[in-house]
Amino acid sequence: MRRAFATALLVAVAAGGAVAARGALLPGVETPSRNIGCFYVPIRPGTHANLLCRIAKADYANATQAHCIAQPIGLDWHGFSLPDRGKAQIVCAGGLMYDARDRPAYVVLAYGRSWHYRAFTCVSRRVGLTCTTRAGHGLFLSRASYRLW
Repeated sequence: MRRAFATALLVAVAAGGAVAARGALLPGVETPSRNIGCFYVPIRPGTHANLLCRIAKADYANATQAHCIAQPIGLDWHGFSLPDRGKAQIVCAGGLMYDARDRPAYVVLAYGRSWHYRAFTCVSRRVGLTCTTRAGHGLFLSRASYRLW
């Protein structure tokens, strides 16, 4: 199941990259430190979507990378995904998740502020970024720790 999800997410992000290349940038947010960023990825327009999050520097990077390498086909850690209708999870994939040239249209979210886009809400605080869905699932990311629910 995890392998299928990672493959589906990779395809969805690749499709999103193609959209970005045509000028329709994917909306997203990043913290004032620029260490954490999340962007919206439509899986099936109008029905399902993900918030794909990355963190540049994390104290737990080695542990999450070890988790991904331990998968049956030995993948790399790329960040976290929050589906609009399911639990957040670690993203493991076998290649690039998106091309940096197709960078999403990030809004720098000042500490104490929130961002809403479709089913997703993110709140930036000095301690980290929390993103949730209308369904009650979410993730918390900081340099020191992460939590998925």
